[in-house]
Amino acid sequence: MNLPTRNDYKQIVLDAPPLIDVRAPAEFREGSFPGAVNLPLLNDMERHEVGIVYKQSGNEKAVELGHQLVSGTVKEERVQAWMDFIEKNPKALLYCFRGGQRSRISQQWIYEAGKEIVRIEGGYKALRAFLIRYLDSLEGKISPYILGGRTGSGKTDFILKFHETLDLEKNANHRGSSFGANIQGQPTQIHFENSLAYSLLPLVENSGGKILLEDEGKNVGKLYLPPKLLETFYKGKLLILETPMAERIENIYREYVLQDQKEYMRQSGERGLELWHDLLHSAMGRIERRLGGLRHRNLMELFFHAWQEQKKTGRTEEHKAWIEFLLQEYYDPMYDYQIAKKKQIFVFAGSQTEIRDYLLSQGFTVL
Repeated sequence: MNLPTRNDYKQIVLDAPPLIDVRAPAEFREGSFPGAVNLPLLNDMERHEVGIVYKQSGNEKAVELGHQLVSGTVKEERVQAWMDFIEKNPKALLYCFRGGQRSRISQQWIYEAGKEIVRIEGGYKALRAFLIRYLDSLEGKISPYILGGRTGSGKTDFILKFHETLDLEKNANHRGSSFGANIQGQPTQIHFENSLAYSLLPLVENSGGKILLEDEGKNVGKLYLPPKLLETFYKGKLLILETPMAERIENIYREYVLQDQKEYMRQSGERGLELWHDLLHSAMGRIERRLGGLRHRNLMELFFHAWQEQKKTGRTEEHKAWIEFLLQEYYDPMYDYQIAKKKQIFVFAGSQTEIRDYLLSQGFTVL
């Protein structure tokens, strides 16, 4: 019996349906798609055993072992997990790595249990190949506007006010600086690329090619932008957001002290504050060489004083001292150096209101 399949990969991305990934958990961790849930046909150990038999005795014996491993109660539980997901997500699609035996078997078992699900033809490999080709094909098809500005200027909050925004930091789960790590950690490079394509494709389709993004350079934390996509962004128009120092200090204080401490405590209880301290302490250690020995010692003294004051009194205002020092002595000199090397076409600089008005004149729309 021929059960339904789809290979209209562009439309799949635009529709963004829930996805059942029946690959093994190790494969899923290496990279997946937005909206995908891992409900494997074979777990990691079973896949390993089947793989050994496949190499030694061929496909027929491997399939036979797979059916032995996933039978009885094990099979019932896995089929039920698929059925439960489909019940809640009737438009879900299903895939394995190549759209081969694992997804065909899963689809057949689901059909025999009383439901029908569409299988992605070519599986994960085919859809990912489409996404990578798409990221490499955008030169001449998009008009990027790159928002630069000194650290703490509020660039991320600003771009999120527009419909045509690509949020690189959200895709990378990182805020783009030495201090930008989030408690949840970053995805894999493969997942980052998949997520970028999923974000860009509907954005480009709906915006006529105009996109607004923050100036991140080639890396966002440990992740990097695909080279051809980065080159396309470099050909965009550069805007500079100008923000007073006092406001920048307040932005950094609110996000990296108040909000981060709250999030760490939410995740780890009272121990969260110590984890937050250790993260900041480690980040400051990583910039010692660039900052220089004396300035690094001054920074650490300011941070130590603020931390002791917080532990003693609960007050966090003292953290603004090391934030101001870090901006003046590290980030601003680095920004001045980097901005002089920019290859983008500089088109405008101003306050949030001025840049907002400029973008509106270029056809951008606010949320």
